[in-house]
Amino acid sequence: MSPATATLSSRRRWFALAILMLAALLLSIDGTVLALAVPALTAGLSPSAEQVLWIGDIYSLALAGLLVLMGNLSDRFGRKRLLLTGSAAFGSASVLAAFSTTPEMLIAARLLLGVAGAMVMPSTLSLIRNIFTDDAERTRAIALWATSFGAGSAIGPLTGGVLLEHFWWGSVFLINVPVMVIVLIGGAWLLPESKNPDPGRFDLLSAVLSIVSLTSTVFVIKHTVAEGMGAEAGAVALAAVATSVAFVRRQRRIDDPLLDLALFRYRSFSGAVVSSMIALFALVGLLFFFSQYLQLGRGMTPLQAGLAELPITVASIVVVIVISATVRSLGYGRTIATGLALAAVGLGGVSLAAGSADYLWLAVVMVPIGLGLGLAMTVAADVVLAAVPPRRAGAASAVTETANELGVVLGISVLGSLMSLVYRHSLSLPDSIAGATRATVEDSFASAVRVLAPGSPQLAGTREAFVDSVQATALVAAAAAGLAAVVAWRLIPSGRDVTAIDRAIDPA
Repeated sequence: MSPATATLSSRRRWFALAILMLAALLLSIDGTVLALAVPALTAGLSPSAEQVLWIGDIYSLALAGLLVLMGNLSDRFGRKRLLLTGSAAFGSASVLAAFSTTPEMLIAARLLLGVAGAMVMPSTLSLIRNIFTDDAERTRAIALWATSFGAGSAIGPLTGGVLLEHFWWGSVFLINVPVMVIVLIGGAWLLPESKNPDPGRFDLLSAVLSIVSLTSTVFVIKHTVAEGMGAEAGAVALAAVATSVAFVRRQRRIDDPLLDLALFRYRSFSGAVVSSMIALFALVGLLFFFSQYLQLGRGMTPLQAGLAELPITVASIVVVIVISATVRSLGYGRTIATGLALAAVGLGGVSLAAGSADYLWLAVVMVPIGLGLGLAMTVAADVVLAAVPPRRAGAASAVTETANELGVVLGISVLGSLMSLVYRHSLSLPDSIAGATRATVEDSFASAVRVLAPGSPQLAGTREAFVDSVQATALVAAAAAGLAAVVAWRLIPSGRDVTAIDRAIDPA
């Protein structure tokens, strides 16, 4: 901890937290408004189903590939410096995304947003770890930080819905710009600089291996689920295995590793990271397509869809009121496991409610999803930071954020591809639909809406196939959340002091 951090007044600590929450809020808004804007940008840019998936997951792919590197750089060169640099880059890339004229241009802009986001994300959590050294204060700070993600999930759909009702789809990216200006000005004034006082030697080869390993792994999974294991995917898979093995061996051998694998000796750290990754796989993989379901499957406007998703967000925000009492009552491990089990029940409920004409059932099952995930993710973030010393906060944050983003990109890729497979399998098209029209309908339901006549039996049939795909995907997501609950229950100690428990298990 730097002297500047140690001497911060209480007022400045909480104002600094407000800036970090605003940065987290922005990242959350960016993800939710994109999901809401998919139908509009599909109509505007005419991307294929595969391009829609790339628009969604190239952002998280870049994050997953770069977070380990950026977390290390933040420890080395300063967390405040990297956060402000990334914020400026994020605002600039948002302008590029807003005015994209082709699917390829939008994919490139989303890639740049991912690079900038990788600079911002590990810095927010590691700065909190160094600003709030008191355990009770840190838990409240992380709960508020996590709440900002929930608030972004609420503000994003509502703001995006209003914008999409009156402006073109690119307007949803422009809301990033004024928020980033506030983060830049307020961050430069309020945030203290902190870094690892003894970062050691930077290993360029480790950085290259981590990027190649993570990005190639995600590509193989995405490509295999969508198209099967061909020669191209097989070659990339070999590269992924080779670079992953080389990366792990190098981290164990060098004195100053890019990724401190010793952190995984702590059961609480490992359990929190793994369960969070699986949970985000389930949640984001489904919710990325949930706005499409509400708009295309249920005929809602973008604003109505944004309002319809509020139960998840409100429930996740309410968590901040009950989280302290829950942890005191259940302990860390059982709290996380209970939250994930609640989310699994809610995701399973989505599978049943998606076929109902009454929205009320959807609203009911969304509550345990928001409550459970909000509870689990907040406590898991606290566990991760409590288990490591402050000087390694950036590295620990990078590990957990990398795992989270890997869960996000795999959720969108794997569950998105599964949804497409079920949709195509459920389709029953008459012979009268042939040629280019048939190919367009089979590509995705969003494409089918563009070429089939409104109110036609053919469109009704494709809608049924789409709802079937949503229901099947929700069941898989529920199973994944249940698995995450088991991991948390088995690996994370259920005491009230994670650090003390881990040190008792492994004094090293």
